[in-house]
Amino acid sequence: MQTVFSTNSIPVSSNNRLSSPLGDRQPLKIIALGDSLIYGFGDHVGGGWIERLRRQWMSPQGSGHILYNLGVRGDRVAQVYQRLEQEFSRRGELRNRVPDLILLSVGVNDSARLGKPDGKLYTDFTEYKQQIERLLNLAQSLCPVMFVGMVPVDETKMPFLDCFYFNHLDQYRYKEVTLQACQQRNIPYLDIFDLWLARGKNWLGDRLGDDGLHPNVTGYQTLLEDILAWKAMVH
Repeated sequence: MQTVFSTNSIPVSSNNRLSSPLGDRQPLKIIALGDSLIYGFGDHVGGGWIERLRRQWMSPQGSGHILYNLGVRGDRVAQVYQRLEQEFSRRGELRNRVPDLILLSVGVNDSARLGKPDGKLYTDFTEYKQQIERLLNLAQSLCPVMFVGMVPVDETKMPFLDCFYFNHLDQYRYKEVTLQACQQRNIPYLDIFDLWLARGKNWLGDRLGDDGLHPNVTGYQTLLEDILAWKAMVH
């Protein structure tokens, strides 16, 4: 199996997975950047999947990996790009001056339509493609990257905040652009959108909050379980 080494010498295999020697290293320093899905909005019990994972890693039986939640509600790809390098450069500790891994999850806010169901896209589709490529290029130049895709919304509960209209068709378009950009760069991508839609409307409805956009407590727990089951995920 061919192994590609990043600027931090963290092995990444050619089949889009972080390779097994990670488990034998010192605990990793990981930053998670993105929007409200990283922040954990809607989970008043566990604080979101990042916080749930952080607590699991901190347990006596955990791996000891250090995880920083750098999610900002409402962020689009352009905002994450603007703060990525500075956030990265300030999250080193102990033996490492900088983090070992970047977890990204962003893009759903870009896909919203403004004011009405067929309104202007919040981020123009062509611009989004350029922006996601720029974000991934920058992130990958710093250290290994993994990407967790967006959660499908409940279209019947739109608009969000009386302004933002999300729909599955636009979500799919933006998700596919992100997926393809990740594949081109050998960045592991977890397609939550397709995974959750395939489980059915009732199943999905039980895991989304009243706003139709963010997961609820059950949804974030399910999201964590799906991420831990992801073969590319660090354990």
